[in-house]
Parts: sequence; C-alpha cells; structure tokens
Amino acid sequence: MHNEGLFFQAFIYLVAAVVSVPIAKRLGLGSVLGYLLAGVLIGPFGLRFVGHEGEDVMHFAEFGVVMMLFLVGLELQPSLLWRLRVPILGLGGLQVVITALAVTALGIVLGCPWQMAIAVGLILAMSSTAIVLQTLNEKGLMKTEAGQSCFSVLLFQDIAVIPILALLPLLAVKGGIASLQPPNLMWVAAAQTTTPSAALTGWQQALLVMVTVGGIIVAGRFLMRPIFRFIAATRLQEIFTATALLLVIGIALAMQQVGLSPALGTFVAGVVLADNEYRHELETDIAPFKGLLLGLFFISVGASINFNLLLEQPLLILGLVMGLAVVKFAVLLGLGRFFRLELSQSLLFAFALAQGGEFAFVLVSFSLQNQVLTAAIAGPLVAVVALSMMLSPLIMIVHEKLVQPYFVHTEPEREADTIDDNENPIIIAGFGRFGQIVGRLLIANGCKATILEHNPGQLDLLRRFGFKAFYGDASRLDLLHAAGAEQAKLLVVAIDERDKALATVDLVRQHFPHLKILARAIDRRHAYELIRRGVEVVQRETFGSALEMGVEVLKLLGVRSYKAHRVARIFRWHDEQALREMAHLEGDEKQYVARSRQLTAELEQLLQSDDFDLTPDVDRAWDTSALRKDA
Repeated sequence: MHNEGLFFQAFIYLVAAVVSVPIAKRLGLGSVLGYLLAGVLIGPFGLRFVGHEGEDVMHFAEFGVVMMLFLVGLELQPSLLWRLRVPILGLGGLQVVITALAVTALGIVLGCPWQMAIAVGLILAMSSTAIVLQTLNEKGLMKTEAGQSCFSVLLFQDIAVIPILALLPLLAVKGGIASLQPPNLMWVAAAQTTTPSAALTGWQQALLVMVTVGGIIVAGRFLMRPIFRFIAATRLQEIFTATALLLVIGIALAMQQVGLSPALGTFVAGVVLADNEYRHELETDIAPFKGLLLGLFFISVGASINFNLLLEQPLLILGLVMGLAVVKFAVLLGLGRFFRLELSQSLLFAFALAQGGEFAFVLVSFSLQNQVLTAAIAGPLVAVVALSMMLSPLIMIVHEKLVQPYFVHTEPEREADTIDDNENPIIIAGFGRFGQIVGRLLIANGCKATILEHNPGQLDLLRRFGFKAFYGDASRLDLLHAAGAEQAKLLVVAIDERDKALATVDLVRQHFPHLKILARAIDRRHAYELIRRGVEVVQRETFGSALEMGVEVLKLLGVRSYKAHRVARIFRWHDEQALREMAHLEGDEKQYVARSRQLTAELEQLLQSDDFDLTPDVDRAWDTSALRKDA
C-alpha cells in the first residue's frame, strides 16, 4: 500500500476526486466536502493510500491556494479595491481583532499563558479563503451582500498574515519550550522551511520585504506588458501558459525567500496586473491548474486530520471545534448587524466564515519554530482547524436547508389599484425594459394607453418619472374589465414571465375576442406558442437589436450601407415567414429539423441572388396598401 511512486500517488488522488466529487455533488453536499471526504478515505486514518508522503503533497496543495489568490487579484482592479476600502479595513479589521481578543480571553480563562493565548487567538481568527470562495461561487452567492462582505474579510485576513508573522516572535516564551512536533502535522512540516532572510536583522529584513514587494509592483506595471506582448507575438499558446505559470511560481518563491506568504505575494501581483490587456488570457491559462490543485488542497486537508487525537481526546477536540464555531459565529453575526447587513445576509456571513483557515497551518508552524507554542498545544490546534474546515460545507448546507427558508417569504399580495383611466384604445400589460419602449413611442405620438404593471418596485420607479401606471396582474379577468378591455382595440403583452404572458393571451382570447393582441416573445419557442394561439403580431425581444448589430458588422466588413440594410430586410422577411411556418411543426422533431435545414439553404440562396425583388411587404417603411387607398 505504501508505494512511493509519483504515478501511484497521482493515480490515487485522481481516483479519489473523480469518484467522490460527483457523488457529493449528486447528494447536494458540494465539491469541497467531496474532496475533504475523499482525503479522509484515502488518508492515513482511512485506507492509508496517502499521507506518508505528507510534505511534498502539501507543497502542491499550498500552490493551489497561491494560484487561487493570483486569480482573485486579477479580478480586483485598484479602483475596486479603493471602493472596498471601508469593508476591507473596517469589517475585516474588526473581525480579526475582536475574534483574536475573544479567543485570547478564553485561552487565559482555561489556564493558557497569555503569550500562547494571543498566538492561538491570532491563528484562529483566520478563515479558509479556499473553502469559502469555492462554496460561495458554487452556490451563486458571491454577488450578495454577504458574499462581498466575506470576500472583504478574507482579503483583510490574507493581508494580516504579514503583521501576524512579525508579531509572533515577540510572543516567544523566555527560556524556550519543547518544540517536538506531534505526529501527522503535514501542514506544519510543509511550512517549516529555512529562508536566507532568517539570518538578517529586523531592519534588514524589513528593507528586503519592501524592496521585494516594490519590485513586484514596478515589474507588474512597467515590464510585464511588453513581455506578454512579445510572448503573444509567438502565437504559441503553450508558451503563454508556461509564462503565466512561471510568473506565479517566481513571485511565490520570491515572497517565500523573504519570509512572507507566497499567496499574499501572488495576490498583490494579480491586483497589479488587473489592468493589463492580457488579464483574460492569464485567467484562462491558469484556471485549470488552480481547480486541480485546489482539489488536491482539499483532499490533503482531509487526509491530514489527526484522528488519533480525536479518539484520545474526543470531548476536548469536538468541544474546541464547537467553541471555535460559536465564538466566530457570534462575532461575525454581531459585525454583520453593526455594518447594517440584513439579518438573512448577516447569518449567511456568519455561517460562511465560522471555521479555521489554511493560513492557520502556516502560523502554527511559525509559532513552533519560534517557540511560541508547544507541541501539546499545536497538535490539537491543527486538528481543530482541519476539522472545522471539513465541517464548513456541512454548516453551509445547514444554513441553506434550515435557516435560509425562514427568510424566503412572500410579501402579502398587494391589492390591485383602482383604474380610473379605462377608456383608452390601447392597454399595455407590462412596462419593463420592453414595454417602456413601446409605451414611450405611443405616448410621444399622442396615443393614449392604460399601463398595467405587476412589479411594485418597477411601478414606483415609473411613477417617479411621471408615468401614469396601475398596479395589477393582467392575467386576472377582473383587472382587464377594470382596464376597459371591452372598449379597447389593442392589447400589448410585454410581460417578463413566459407563462403569465401565455395565460394573459388565453384569457383575452376567451373573453375579449375583439382585441387585437401584440405580444413580446422571450425567445423563438415562446414565439411559436404565441403564434399557435393566434396572436396577430409577435415580436421577439432580441431579434431586432441582433439584426441591427448584424448590419453594423457587415458595414465594418466593407459592405455598402444600402446593401447591408437591404439584406437585413430580406433576412427579416424570410425569418418571420419561416417562424410562422415552423410554429406548426414544432411537435415533429424530425420534420422540424429537416424543414429548418431547407429554410437555411433557401435563405443563403436568396441572399446570394442578385435578381431578388424587394416587394412592398418586405420594406415596412412604406405602407403601399394605405397609399393606394388614399389615392
């Protein structure tokens, strides 16, 4: 079982990921928990396939976090960082300080020396950037207020690692302490490396750090653009990928040599390159490596949990894990409310960050090296952090299944407005981004219309801009009666919801057959359903704008303007004829596909022919039938 071959280890890790993650996703557990469980299964306390190689694996795992932070930095332009300065410094700073003080106080109460208590407080103030960001992205929560607050706190924590590393040696216990490592501290072993900067004095090391960080910023600003331009000129994708990886590894090594966090260095480099025109290529090239190595990171965390300690001291370890979660949850919930997050967002914010973080392993290692912590403290501490990280996806599932539903409540149905403008010839149902354009054109031409809108927020906005609109659901018969459907001539259906639009059409066809209906279609399939219901005019919401874009493309390619507009009119005429024909073939998939191919070939032949005569019906700018009647 203890085959040390590289290919065997790679095979085990890949098998674990490929088997466990899809199962976890299918069960609704998320990919992160799948990776963690896979690590426990194949680790030294499971099937014992991995774990003895420890240090090498953890170096690769740390590299996944490094690349993740580089990609995060690429998404953060300096202007965005400046806009986020308040939540980063305020929310993030208070979280680290208050959590560290709370844990320190508990440590002192439990009899821990104050130096160790402060170190443990600073270590446990960290949360897992990798797990939190991955989980929030998977659940689509990154754009929420809580997601942005989590990101701000995690960003501050990553930056705070530098001053914490500078502070920890000052907490060393006088006279020295035992520094023997407990078994299976894989992260600790991986992080214990000797750097050339260790022999420097304090001011020399500070100067070296400033020069290194300054060099990264200057190089990113002034040197990387011409370098990437030169590499891109080779038109060799693999060389660009190699350059991107070289950049990340080089910065990580430079930061490691001066005794700083490689992840923080690559994050700074990513922020510096956020304005670079090759940013998207960098993201595309590095993203696959990041995903694979982050998976390795999660598996390694699962494999590194010391279950011997858990079996020897179950109440202590589990109690510490619960205590850590409760303290961090209380601090985060309080900060969320203090910064005026809604209760639902504050709870999500607290649930997401109530765990230890990967930087805690590095800080534990550094504390052992500098005789701040004993092995007796470091062992349980690492186990507590690893277990809390493993339980984090489960905590998020608890929030999603048990807590979040309490906040997904429907507002009491608002009573429809009393409609006092019910003698207009036109009714517009839905006054959103589509209906507004129709309505404004009609109003500007002196046409009177009764406007119905079912979105209260949209209705309030319309009234602030001076539109007379009424709240109500156009799929209700009583509201259509109140809007004057018996006397009206036209109904414009511009409702955003597909099913509600169809229900409105069905209702009008049944009770007001004299009304001519003009309906907005969400897409082609929706247009088919409207046509089969006999709607007189069906307008696809993106068709006209897309056609105009095609005209502009043709003009930029050198096609004369009159010809570009001419072929666009032919295309429109042909497509609308095909739309009405295909609406009645949709149920027969074989015939539908065959006819669609025939129509495509006919259109190509039509556009390439020079003798096509634009009939009056094609060019709608001239209503020749009305002209003949007038004549």
